[in-house]
Amino acid sequence: MTRIAMRADGVVASGLGEGAGFASLPWVVEQAVAKLGYVPFPGTFNLRMRGAEWQLARRRMERINGIGIEPPAGYCRAKCFAVELPGGLPATAVIPEVDDYPADKLELLAAVSVRGQLALHDGDALRLTLVLE
Repeated sequence: MTRIAMRADGVVASGLGEGAGFASLPWVVEQAVAKLGYVPFPGTFNLRMRGAEWQLARRRMERINGIGIEPPAGYCRAKCFAVELPGGLPATAVIPEVDDYPADKLELLAAVSVRGQLALHDGDALRLTLVLE
């Protein structure tokens, strides 16, 4: 399988406040440990993505499998992709498989608080690398 590293730009944004609950669900934690290799920090880190590089990366993510997160009844499936943040901080992009998910939204899981680790605030620009296989 070919690994492709794609750069993309985003802006730090607040989410809906549901990330902590999602990242703490026992089945999410279990699958994160088994498939991603870490216990996720209780919360997601949200970005509003922009630019041609993001559009290309988003189209590629739609076509490939990624790492599947299989939910119990009542939740949607998601696929995940490795991400490298500034300073080499590893994270995971979580793309829910729902029809109305905003094309410019990117939610990340990580083992630590990304905001705290990188001292980021809403509106800060961020360049990341998506690792797609």
